[in-house]
Amino acid sequence: MLDDAEKAADESERSYDFIIAMKVIENRALKDEEKMELQDVLLNEARHIAVEADRKYDEVARKLVVMEGDLERAEERAGLAEASRRRLEDQLRGFDQSLKTLQSSEEKYSDKEDRYEEEIKILTGRLKEAETRAEFAERSVSKLEKTIDDLEEKKRVEKKRVEKKLESEQNTYVMAFSGFRCFGRQVFSGLPSTMQRRYSLDISARLLRTEGFIDGRWVSAASTFPVLDPATGEEVAKVSDCGAREAKDAVSGAYKAFHSWKNHTAKERSILLRKWFDLITQNKEDLAKLITAECGKPMTESLGEIAYSAAFVEWFSEEARRVYGDIVAPQAKDRKILIVKQPVGVASIITPWNFPSAMITRKVGAALAVGCTVVVKPAEDTPLSALALAELSVQAGIPPGVINVVPCSREKTPAVGEVLCTDPLVAKISFTGSTATGKILLKHAAGSVKRVSMELGGHAPFIVFDSADVDKAVAGAMASKFRNSGQTCVCSNRFLVQSGIHDSFVEKLGKAMDVELRVGHGSEPTTTQGPLINVRAAEKVESQIVDAVSQGAVIVRGGKRLKGSFMQPTLLSKVTTDMLCMQEETFGPLVPVVKFNTEQEALDIANASQVGLAGYFYSRDIGQIWRVAEQMEVGMVGVNEGMISSPEAPFGGVKQSGLGREGSKYGVDEYLEIKIILFSYLK
Repeated sequence: MLDDAEKAADESERSYDFIIAMKVIENRALKDEEKMELQDVLLNEARHIAVEADRKYDEVARKLVVMEGDLERAEERAGLAEASRRRLEDQLRGFDQSLKTLQSSEEKYSDKEDRYEEEIKILTGRLKEAETRAEFAERSVSKLEKTIDDLEEKKRVEKKRVEKKLESEQNTYVMAFSGFRCFGRQVFSGLPSTMQRRYSLDISARLLRTEGFIDGRWVSAASTFPVLDPATGEEVAKVSDCGAREAKDAVSGAYKAFHSWKNHTAKERSILLRKWFDLITQNKEDLAKLITAECGKPMTESLGEIAYSAAFVEWFSEEARRVYGDIVAPQAKDRKILIVKQPVGVASIITPWNFPSAMITRKVGAALAVGCTVVVKPAEDTPLSALALAELSVQAGIPPGVINVVPCSREKTPAVGEVLCTDPLVAKISFTGSTATGKILLKHAAGSVKRVSMELGGHAPFIVFDSADVDKAVAGAMASKFRNSGQTCVCSNRFLVQSGIHDSFVEKLGKAMDVELRVGHGSEPTTTQGPLINVRAAEKVESQIVDAVSQGAVIVRGGKRLKGSFMQPTLLSKVTTDMLCMQEETFGPLVPVVKFNTEQEALDIANASQVGLAGYFYSRDIGQIWRVAEQMEVGMVGVNEGMISSPEAPFGGVKQSGLGREGSKYGVDEYLEIKIILFSYLK
């Protein structure tokens, strides 16, 4: 641009030279005509030079304007650079603060480690105490066995006299132990001979998955853990033992998938869930075999669980299209208020072992229906069912990252659980399990104020009033108590029977147990009672029996611990409310019966618990039905019915039995946020 200015100056200088030349011409001795011609030539040349100079100056002026604009933009960029520098300095200060926070967290974790060591010491002490109690239990069982042998001998000596007395007086005590001996010979003299067989898992290879399922990929971990058949103790499979890193990867994959999955239409999500339902139903035999292998349920019950599981997927595939908003009438004339429901985001799903398929579909079905994505952590005892469901979701076309499964061992569960409950990308936690574990997860969730659903422990009362149909009450008790060998959170745990029908109920229930219950491996078609999930579970039931008998309870049926994790289904009479079996959830095949006199007495006993999941009672008095149903402090009441769960009904409890509801039209609300949109100036 300077070159252009110099050229323009040169042109000006030439113009000046022409002016000088004109002066020279005027002074020279030329003819007037010659002077005029020469001046015209010079003037024309001067005009041309002047025009060219003006053009050059205009061009220079325009370029100067451009340069000024460039300068302004350069100054603006310099300002932005300065602002960026200040932001970077602020970020640096933030990083310094984060470093200090991390250092502080490290100190806290150090404190936690100290507390964990202290807890380990406490647990060690409790273990020793438990071992002492176990030794006591063994001695008590030995004494009971000796007592039974003595009674056998006594019967042989006094057989005729006892039979005559039974006919005339129906001596309850002698009948109880006679019934016990008969039941022992028929069913519990030992486990069936079929238990000596070796059982193999014969299912489709595609459904026997043993790796973690993260962001649409099957992922191996650095180590594995065994899944055991609780009936035999034999290894069924080795499964990838995922840790905190895999859990974080699963959360990240779910978060990434959420942003596309939530934008699928309700109809699109509904269709995919329906395909998943169809595949679960088509593969019900193999899925049931997995449940029996890792959970121990009899095959008939396992098939029932798969139907129950599929029903939740079917229900929520339909509910996906029934998530409605609302329009609210505002006070102002020029406004409109809209209420919309939106998915919360990534949900951590932590499930138990007793329903390894249904507890997943009841939660995951609702979450997927409304647009959430999930990370499932199945129980360490039963991961195979969860992984098989993930495989079927792939076949159904559910996109990668929408469903993730992170199996892990008991040792890695705390680390994985902490990630799933504290990761900032997780918006929702849904847990089914013990009240104690639920409280720990709630503390984790509180740190970032996450949405939570908790389906926790139960201690269900089963009340039989004098007005009840005793036969129906016995049938309800059998269905409610002995499903999955008593290992459900809604199992009847405390049996309260009014004095007028107490003896009749106990007698009929004992006979029903004789006829209907058969202990064995779940794969055997005649088995109705499989093993408990592990030896610890059997030891708990055994300890409750020993405690009750030591305080005066009478064994009417069963009472013995069998091989491994098998327990005899047990009926106790003369039970009091201060016995251990009335104070804590059993989770096993134990029926403790308490006699009561009045309706209020039964309600006081039933409500004397910190938990309130389910409750049952039998009565034909309509007034009593209304009174008792309203006064029972539980989330679900069965009136003349021992089975209360279904996809259409909300499932959940009160008190320390949990928060929120699953299933039904209310189940999807647990995975939705409510947003209002207010429009103004609408004229």
